[in-house]
Amino acid sequence: MLSIFDQGQHPPCPAPFNLAAHVLQHAGDRAAHPAVVIAGANGDEVWTYARFETAVRGIATGLIEAGLKPGDLLLMRLGNTVEFPQVFLAAISVGLIPVPTSAQLTAPEVAQIIADLSPAAVVRAPDVVSAPHAREIPLAEIRRMQSLAAAPYDLGAPDRLAYVVYTSGTGGTPRAVAHAHRAVWARQMMIRDWAALSASDRLLHAGAFNWTFTLGTGIMDPLSLGATAIIPAPDVDLTALPALLDRSQASVFAAVPGVYRKILKQEPLPELTHLRHGLAAGEKLPADLREHWQQGTGTPIYEAFGMSECSTFVSSAPHRPSDGAMLGTPQTGRRVAILSDEGPVPIGTEGIIAIHRDDPGLMLRYLHAPEATQARFRGEWFLTGDRGIMHETGEIEYCGRDDDMLNAGGYRVSPLEIEKVFATHDRITQFAAAEVEVKPGVRIIAGFYSGREDVTDAELQAFASTQLAAYKRPKAYKRLTELPSNPNGKLLRRALPDLFKD
Repeated sequence: MLSIFDQGQHPPCPAPFNLAAHVLQHAGDRAAHPAVVIAGANGDEVWTYARFETAVRGIATGLIEAGLKPGDLLLMRLGNTVEFPQVFLAAISVGLIPVPTSAQLTAPEVAQIIADLSPAAVVRAPDVVSAPHAREIPLAEIRRMQSLAAAPYDLGAPDRLAYVVYTSGTGGTPRAVAHAHRAVWARQMMIRDWAALSASDRLLHAGAFNWTFTLGTGIMDPLSLGATAIIPAPDVDLTALPALLDRSQASVFAAVPGVYRKILKQEPLPELTHLRHGLAAGEKLPADLREHWQQGTGTPIYEAFGMSECSTFVSSAPHRPSDGAMLGTPQTGRRVAILSDEGPVPIGTEGIIAIHRDDPGLMLRYLHAPEATQARFRGEWFLTGDRGIMHETGEIEYCGRDDDMLNAGGYRVSPLEIEKVFATHDRITQFAAAEVEVKPGVRIIAGFYSGREDVTDAELQAFASTQLAAYKRPKAYKRLTELPSNPNGKLLRRALPDLFKD
């Protein structure tokens, strides 16, 4: 038997369709219900469905009145405030293409995105770093737009471009991932077979708005059901999350594994009587962390596997739990396979995890990168770059990356992107980045270099801070006489973690 999971396709996305209209479909019947809560250290900012929809559709009107037109790219340089999801949905509602980006990006990184995409405008908060652009819409102007009359939804084909997110490419160049309006339709499979949400839930997500994990699981999923999305305000430290979970009466909590680990260090934990379960994605959930959370809170964590190109499509859930050795099972409606170079491998054999190219949640393409797009497909399958084993039950066991991509707290980062920056340092001869385990279940990005002996870690950290977003910067450095290489002089990246321990 071959490693193919196929139990039938998800119902097709209806047409005409608009992603934002789908997300806000309950704004009328849940008008007075809390839609989005920005939970702060000194109080909450509560947006009911009526107020939130009014703001979204008012901003949509303002963007059109500002001269933007359907198909225009809108670069988002905003922080973790409610205007982030509002601008995102407003743009999509009238056919603009929002490009959410991390507030951690440096000016050179933003400048490169502007050069690559040529956006029609940049929406920017004053405290978020950006780069020069001829058309900048300040946050104050966005807030003025919130009270404008509602713009009509731009309905059309589900396969048309809706938004763009950035992810690192294996070649060291961040890729612009183009997603269709139908991507949100596919999220119903995640809601059912991972989050197990209902309209009565209050979901608290600990991530930043720019991340697809937060925008999807933290905002779009609960809103599309009429539930409540809770996001910590920028002034909330991770150490305050246990108290915030308790005070906000969150029934579901979503975060990367590292956040769960930090929460468990806070003792004693509040009772969390309202919490039903946790959701984890972005990186493999260690079995010991799952067990400690269960012991500490009395609630399980359900894991999911996915990526920016397709969000999550393998998961566990309350009605189909998995043990710590497994990622979970492909969600009902997904077509997933484990591949070798020749095609699907036999059950129980390791290979590359792949998802069918017809999946409604799969990206349309990498913008302006047809060769990179084609390289990710093998026949009818999209290659994730992660390795796994499918068992007879359909569950998938994770076996690591097939390439050199690094995981930084749930963000995928190409080591080549980091190395390209450090190649410009005038006192370094060679530089390489690799993922290292500093203690059981805790992994960081480390930088390995050869060069002058007087180069300090502090100097390297300062250099990285001017060129790389915080999540891309190495957290530790190791000087070597020379970097390991094969007989042809090619870097042996996988030999670096052992050298970090020396």
